[in-house]
Amino acid sequence: MIDSPYLVQPGKKFRLNDIDPNDTGRFKNKQDAKPAIEKNLESLWDLQEIFRADARRALLVVFQAMDTGGKDGAIEHVFSGVDPQGCIVHSFKAPSQEELAHDYLWRIHDHCPEKGMIGIFNRSHYESVLVERVKKIAPEEVWRKRYDHINHFEKMLSDEGTMIVKFYLHISKDEQKKRLQARLDDPHKHWKFNPGDLVERKRWDDYMLAFEEALTKCSQAHAPWYCVPANHKWFRNWIISDTIVRTLKAAKPQYPAVSFDPKSIHVT
Repeated sequence: MIDSPYLVQPGKKFRLNDIDPNDTGRFKNKQDAKPAIEKNLESLWDLQEIFRADARRALLVVFQAMDTGGKDGAIEHVFSGVDPQGCIVHSFKAPSQEELAHDYLWRIHDHCPEKGMIGIFNRSHYESVLVERVKKIAPEEVWRKRYDHINHFEKMLSDEGTMIVKFYLHISKDEQKKRLQARLDDPHKHWKFNPGDLVERKRWDDYMLAFEEALTKCSQAHAPWYCVPANHKWFRNWIISDTIVRTLKAAKPQYPAVSFDPKSIHVT
């Protein structure tokens, strides 16, 4: 767990209103933050190579947000420089019939990263305490038990060698309105617009309550949540990249020792 002003402290009640989605931290603007972001991306490249070679642990990065929250953009930017051979992204859509025939964590476990890999979840198992709660797909007596299920599941992954970091991309309702309108105004972005997003927008307050409870109950030392101010995309990218870099550094990955003496070998 990396200390941060945006860390949801385990065991403490969390309120979204305590985090300003317009926050830009110590940076004045995008240009001011650019060197720090570029440095993080360079560090991520170097660390990923060692992490992959070390192969003692895996890293799971979870992204959740409201519609237009920036999950796709954050993943595209932060992981733009990593080796795709050591990184895999999975987007969780509505479950298939086969997935619905199993428990809700069945499809999640199958996509968890193997050791040496960075796995990225665009939406995740948390949909089962967010969408299913807000849209009343599952009754309260079902989804309320799932916080404990999720905590136990993530603890098992952690015990078996998977580091977990989870990011909630926190935008304001006004910012979502701007982003939805921008998709309507630009013909090249029409494919991103889903009229159903407007229905979900009407449930904004219900989603905020669901996110608050999920972050409060499921931010653990072994699987912390970070609430990322995301109205400014560049600041969002800095927080995410900085947290991931510091997480990988804390793991202290090392190149594995070889069983031969390189100096004794001559290539002819």
